Amino acid sequence: MRVGITGHRGLSADIEGRVRALLSDAVSAYDAAELVALSCIADGPDTWFAEAVLSVGGHLEVVVPATEYRNGLPEWHHPVYDELHRRASDIHETGLTVSDSAAHMAGSETLVGLADELIAVWDGKPAWGPGGTADVVAYAQRIGTPVRVLWPEGATR
Repeated sequence: MRVGITGHRGLSADIEGRVRALLSDAVSAYDAAELVALSCIADGPDTWFAEAVLSVGGHLEVVVPATEYRNGLPEWHHPVYDELHRRASDIHETGLTVSDSAAHMAGSETLVGLADELIAVWDGKPAWGPGGTADVVAYAQRIGTPVRVLWPEGATR
């Protein structure tokens, strides 16, 4: 089973703990030996899902939206990004260079196209900018990829 991840970044520590628990529960429902996480490994749910899948013996494939993507992530996240990138069994690239909203959406479209299912850590609200979580969910729904929304009850961004 190839499962993609999308989700809101910049969540509070409290919500992070709750989202990590939801992701762990979701991962435990799959056969770890057959599970492949598809992730752009940004800080937040992308990374937490990748870590959860690897921790149970699943596999990770990374989608890189642009060659400058890593540089656009918070510097404190670079060591985690590099380690997950190193552990990936496959790397998918869009061929784009500049890490902007269009590249992020292209990366998400690539990810969704490879996935049997998409997990969305999403509050159900419109995206704050182009290529946000809501846009990725809408794309998955348009092309028929099943979407499972995970969001802690009562949580707000």
